[in-house]
Amino acid sequence: MEAPGATQVFLLALMTAVATGAGALPFLFAKRPSRKWMGASNALAGGLMLAASFGLIYEGASRGLFRTTAGMVLGLLFILLTRAFLQEEKHDRVAFAAMSPLDARKAVLIVGIMTLHSFTEGIGIGVSFGGGEALGVFISVALAVHNVPEGLAISLVLVPRGVSALRAAMWSVFSSLPQPLMAVPAFLFVGLFEPVLPVGLGFAGGAMIWMVFSELLPDALEETSSNAVAVVTTLAVTAMVLFQFLIR
Repeated sequence: MEAPGATQVFLLALMTAVATGAGALPFLFAKRPSRKWMGASNALAGGLMLAASFGLIYEGASRGLFRTTAGMVLGLLFILLTRAFLQEEKHDRVAFAAMSPLDARKAVLIVGIMTLHSFTEGIGIGVSFGGGEALGVFISVALAVHNVPEGLAISLVLVPRGVSALRAAMWSVFSSLPQPLMAVPAFLFVGLFEPVLPVGLGFAGGAMIWMVFSELLPDALEETSSNAVAVVTTLAVTAMVLFQFLIR
């Protein structure tokens, strides 16, 4: 098998970014989703992201346990500080797609979290290609699948607040653009990026876990019954864990 090149790394990383937009596809068929549908969708996205976050943490821990756990704590602290900053009264004028200040703060926070952790995923793609084409393709495919529920999570915040499904898909892809941008330099300079990868994976995992329990599952419980949320979340976690092991 030929050694991967920078162009191949960029194109596969770009594929993972585009896959994020697929999370908005359900809204093309559900123009006026019911509350139960919204609740089940939030639970589905939460379960998939929860399993994906633990997958990231597992990958990080295999490269450096303490650096990964430190990254998780840093991710949590960053999210808490960012949320506090956005919730200050002087920031009531935060604007996003003509939303109310409260909705706009939530949208900025969710899209911001996704965009930030995409830098880490881009580094992960580049570093994995440094270990050979087979490993790089595997990581790229895994992240592409992980990105779909992330796009769904973004769409669940934007579409009910007046953003079209197409624009939600575009915002979803935008949040993952750091992946192709970071993958190439990480591939070319593996020795420089590899030591910080566990910290970044932990950071991304911690931020995603926060979003599941702070945003997605509470929203799901407001829209449908706790039993339905529990069932959908459990099935989503099971499906993602099964997928992660099958593609290894």
